[in-house]
Amino acid sequence: MRLILSLVVVSLFAVSCKREAANAVDVIAQAGNRILTQKELDESLPFFINSEDSTLAAEHYIRTWITDNLLYDVANKNIADKKNIDQLVENYRRSLVIYQYQEQLVNEKLSGDITDNVLLEYFETNKDKFKLDRPLIKGFFLKTPIDAPEIEKIKTWYKPNVPTSIDNIEKYSVQNAVSYDYFVENWVDFYELMDNWPVDYKNELDIIRRNSHIEQKDDNYYYFLYITDFLFPREDNAPFEYAKPAIREILINQKKMEFLKKTEEDLYNKALNSGQVIFYKE
Repeated sequence: MRLILSLVVVSLFAVSCKREAANAVDVIAQAGNRILTQKELDESLPFFINSEDSTLAAEHYIRTWITDNLLYDVANKNIADKKNIDQLVENYRRSLVIYQYQEQLVNEKLSGDITDNVLLEYFETNKDKFKLDRPLIKGFFLKTPIDAPEIEKIKTWYKPNVPTSIDNIEKYSVQNAVSYDYFVENWVDFYELMDNWPVDYKNELDIIRRNSHIEQKDDNYYYFLYITDFLFPREDNAPFEYAKPAIREILINQKKMEFLKKTEEDLYNKALNSGQVIFYKE
């Protein structure tokens, strides 16, 4: 993309002859002593947008780039307390470096430190803390085009949960299904699954109490859902597999605080004992 901006705050002729000769073709705009190159502009734009959107996005980016630079130059000339800003920037930089280092330490030392047995033990001790806030189901879901062949067979296959039916559905879905999800052994969020459904059942949870299979169609697709098991919010605790990511996060945070505190103490004592830290007054 080669975009020439009609609004250029300072003429490109202000750029030195040497730099202009080398980069003029690649220069998009200049504000003060800073230039925006075609390469920088291209890298700032999403690669997947169409030509019209790309032009609008480029114009917006250039205008914003110019305005930011102009504001910075004006502020830099007029602000009184630059030392305070420099100190704030340095404090932030120090905090960011320390934080990144601590996160690196935690990932290196604690990532493999929590086994499934530890997670399960915590879960068994704290089951009541993991109440469901949404229904979960097990089963499988199939979505086919409205004109897919042998729909009547699908209506027969998807109802019983028997190996031959599952095998038939899986073979059928390879060539004919738009979507096929098998989650008989894993809990999934019923609300998320219903995002693919043509009818909103989110306020009609009794439907999954009454029916082990649900069938629907719209102008374009058939939808089939077979439910083998379900859990409800306010009635059931979350199952272990569903709660496991949250438990891992809880335990990592606990260990993180202990680990970082010990790391700081060890670092302090080591520096003190090696003479790296010296006190000149009691």
